[in-house]
Amino acid sequence: MQISTSDIRQPQEPLRGLEEWIEARALAEGFDAAGIASPDAVLEAGGGLYAFLEAGFHGGMAWLADKADRRADPHVLWPDVRSIIMLGMSYGPHADPLAAIAKRGRAAVSVYAQGLDYHDVIKSKLKAVARDFAARSGASVKVFVDTAPVMEKPLAQIAGIGWQGKHTNLVSRQFGSWLFLGAIFATATLSPSAAEQDHCGSCRRCLDICPTRAFPAPHRIDARRCISYLTIEHKAQIPFEFREAMGNRIYGCDDCLAVCPWNKFAKAAREARFHALPGADNPPLAELLSLDDAAFRARFRGSPIKRIGRDRFIRNVLVAAGNSGDLALLKSVLPLLEDASPLVRGMAAWAARRLAGQEATADLKVRHYPREHDPDVLAEWDCAL
Repeated sequence: MQISTSDIRQPQEPLRGLEEWIEARALAEGFDAAGIASPDAVLEAGGGLYAFLEAGFHGGMAWLADKADRRADPHVLWPDVRSIIMLGMSYGPHADPLAAIAKRGRAAVSVYAQGLDYHDVIKSKLKAVARDFAARSGASVKVFVDTAPVMEKPLAQIAGIGWQGKHTNLVSRQFGSWLFLGAIFATATLSPSAAEQDHCGSCRRCLDICPTRAFPAPHRIDARRCISYLTIEHKAQIPFEFREAMGNRIYGCDDCLAVCPWNKFAKAAREARFHALPGADNPPLAELLSLDDAAFRARFRGSPIKRIGRDRFIRNVLVAAGNSGDLALLKSVLPLLEDASPLVRGMAAWAARRLAGQEATADLKVRHYPREHDPDVLAEWDCAL
């Protein structure tokens, strides 16, 4: 979104006094952290982006490669930008997110997806700050909340909000690993904040806890192995090598975030809409497996989960069911062997084998295999015995 005034100034010298006003206005709007970055200061981080893409670590996220030039250089995204205002809002949980992983008959949902969609919550607040800033400074502004090719985390470090930890996410001494980020691009020249330093030291808890070993090295992530990527961005069947490691994580993964020692200073989010909706943090798998498309849309209205669609969601839940060891879930899995979606049918075949055992699976294959025409589903049945 772009906001303009009728008399736009293009100052070469920094506008004085606005930096303190920005922080006060942001905090009053509900943000928890604010800082200013020069768009030129992020150019070095562009090299890391291209290395990430060249290694193929982005997996199926083609949009990262398609707009890499705009992501690597803010001036390519908007030539008139002179300053970038970075704002952070805490979504700190009330309880330990890892506790949900032990409840195998229930689903573990990433903290950020337990409340309302953060895009909707933050965008209105970001626009309010941007409008007031444009009116006060005479500048043109554009706002971004994870909806454009912007390297939010490097910019947030340059703006002094936090630093990119070894898990590649932003870490703050005040808010741990629980910050949503938003950006205001402005034509006004502002004095940049002091960049934050890396305070991870020798700690590698986030690297060691990863269930799928998604970190080839500190500060590097192979998204193709990341449970968050697999459950949200990945559109095909979950690769065999990661299914058991997923456990009951059906949407995202908080392991690397939750073990960060800096979380001990973090408090629960001030924004009530980020707190878990009733039954959103650890819902029963059987309940989720019964959702058709209409029920899925109704249940997750206003939630980021809705964006992946019912079929991918049920695929994830079926992996969790197969890992649960709960034979009672078989009655919820069996109807999905005849689901309209091959994505669901294929993962239902895998979950049924895990729960029913080899003999019962052989009987199921006799019944369903001759009627199946999708090659991926047939491959699941072939691997089942």
